Amino acid sequence: MDKLLFEQQLSALPLYAYFYIDPQSLDFSQRIRYICRHECPMYGKSWACPPGVGEVSECEKKCKGYENCLLIGTITEVDDVADINACLETRGPHEEVTNAVRDLLRQQGIEPFVLSSEACAACDRCAILDGQPCRSPERMHPCVESHGIVLTTTLDALGLEFQYGGNIVTWYSLLFFN
Repeated sequence: MDKLLFEQQLSALPLYAYFYIDPQSLDFSQRIRYICRHECPMYGKSWACPPGVGEVSECEKKCKGYENCLLIGTITEVDDVADINACLETRGPHEEVTNAVRDLLRQQGIEPFVLSSEACAACDRCAILDGQPCRSPERMHPCVESHGIVLTTTLDALGLEFQYGGNIVTWYSLLFFN
């Protein structure tokens, strides 16, 4: 990997932050799944969400099986952070940046495993609802939380905030690669 070229390319993107982190340092917890199961309307409705992504132990093994992990973050401002729809509208631009970073890694011959924000929206109707395999696995990015990752632990260690307050919306993605 040409790290200098890659970092030059990253600097041209609207990233708030990026950090290389050791996948072994990630904190996994079954309690994140409780939130998915009891509070998220996407539970069981997408291959990018539990239970479609597998058990937390399987997700942890997969993530920690990679040598490298790149955490990327974007921020944006909305008129009213209490307006959930306004906040969710900022997810698209974050996903575009995540895909741009994925494509930069691919240009270097690296195929990353990407975890991003919220549930996948690559298809109008997820194949999981029909008992079929994912139709677009190359486009589908499970969400970070779907894997049981306690992202706040990592962010705290890096001196980053999960929520900055005010009308600032933060989004994070993790790209794993060897």
